[in-house]
Amino acid sequence: MSAEEERDGVRLTNLDQPLFPDAGASKRDLVDYLDALADRLVPQFAGRPLSVIRVLRGQEPFMQKNLPKYTPEWVRRVTLWAESSRREVAYALCEDRRTLLWFGNQRAVEYHPPLMRVDAPDRPTHLVLDIDPPEGGGFGVAARAAHLVRRAMADSGLDGAVKTSGAKGVHVFAPLDGSAPVEDVAAATRALAARAERLDPELATTAFIREDRAGRVFLDSTRAGTATVAAAYSPRVRPGTPVSFPVPWDDLESVDPNDFTVRTAIALLGDGDPWAASMPGPQALPADLVDEGRTIPVARVQAMHEGKRRARARRAQD
Repeated sequence: MSAEEERDGVRLTNLDQPLFPDAGASKRDLVDYLDALADRLVPQFAGRPLSVIRVLRGQEPFMQKNLPKYTPEWVRRVTLWAESSRREVAYALCEDRRTLLWFGNQRAVEYHPPLMRVDAPDRPTHLVLDIDPPEGGGFGVAARAAHLVRRAMADSGLDGAVKTSGAKGVHVFAPLDGSAPVEDVAAATRALAARAERLDPELATTAFIREDRAGRVFLDSTRAGTATVAAAYSPRVRPGTPVSFPVPWDDLESVDPNDFTVRTAIALLGDGDPWAASMPGPQALPADLVDEGRTIPVARVQAMHEGKRRARARRAQD
């Protein structure tokens, strides 16, 4: 089998190379996987400025937002101002199979679209909670915490879909109708996490500072607006190259996320798209959820001030 070939006008090279150490997969495995799932991946990326994590041979993985100068002209792009780096960034708009194959040839393993579209940058399309088990905690505790989020959502009049993150945790998505601005979605996300925490504070916590979590599952409410989340079916740079995989709510506690990899997921999916099938229709945010969230400090800002306070206290003690 040749280590080079062409698909959809994209020259694919070095296909026999390992993706990365412990990947258990070659570059061909990645390209074949992306090609097989193009009709399920591309709809998630369309209209969204895409960030990817690439793994070049002999280098550490890195996140790429700004397209390199050698990007083909046929790759659609959008230029946006990045406040964090104080510069304009040319993001890809991955809206067809050809662009996805080009990314695969660039050794782009992970795909992280934002929760907004370029045609409505201030209107997130989804509310998302990222559920992260503690160090040494298994996937099962993250799954249990996800059910707390589901109960809190139901109590708030919302419905959502769930998937493995492709790493250790779980992602819960609730689709929105586009009527809520980013500030309201961020507030509602904080409130939803707080409501889930109150259902079982010994299992789950919203504490942003790691040392304050005391072995509990972290309900991360910071995914909002321009924040990105690994897409459903996206591979991850982890041993075995697992993928983020949709799971029925009733099966969540019984699955092993390591069973879903670039080498197994195609057969498991067949012709189906369980992520699209499990996603409820767009929903409006309940006003009481937004109002409660406005009373909850932004986690990163609160953590920053608390970190400074603790540092001052340590200096005074010393």
